[in-house]
Amino acid sequence: MPDHAEVSAIHGRGEFQESIRQAFAEAADAGWREIRLVDLDFAEWPLGEKSVIEDLTRWAKPYRSLVIVANHFDEVARRHPRWVVWRQLWSHIVQCRANTELESTRMPTLLTARGGVTIRVHERTHHRGTLSRRAIDVQSAWEEIDDILLRSEESFPATTLGI
Repeated sequence: MPDHAEVSAIHGRGEFQESIRQAFAEAADAGWREIRLVDLDFAEWPLGEKSVIEDLTRWAKPYRSLVIVANHFDEVARRHPRWVVWRQLWSHIVQCRANTELESTRMPTLLTARGGVTIRVHERTHHRGTLSRRAIDVQSAWEEIDDILLRSEESFPATTLGI
């Protein structure tokens, strides 16, 4: 992830996915304490890729927190089986929440971490967005996610109990 620009443009799905990969690598290297992710369903994210899982494993520590908010987690279970297994191992630091009240057109596509970056998709169809290292953008994203979390509920349990 380039350090030289406070804000850079993301043009397309490939750049979006590469930004996400690099953010997880940086999180592991820099030791970000909390990462927050928001998306409708995370279908386009590289969550299940081997390199992402390796970086998340390097990042994961007992005092860290990963908060994920979606409209639903069907695509996560279907497209990211490696991440689902990883999440079972690290369920004590991973919180999955669903917000079904927010209209799908208003649900952001967003990754943010204090002291790190904010990756935001402004136009979903073509994956156009920004990667920002500006503190004001991180704070704004944090507040936006706080509002979404207020109207969310726990979802996508790490394990399911049978009868």
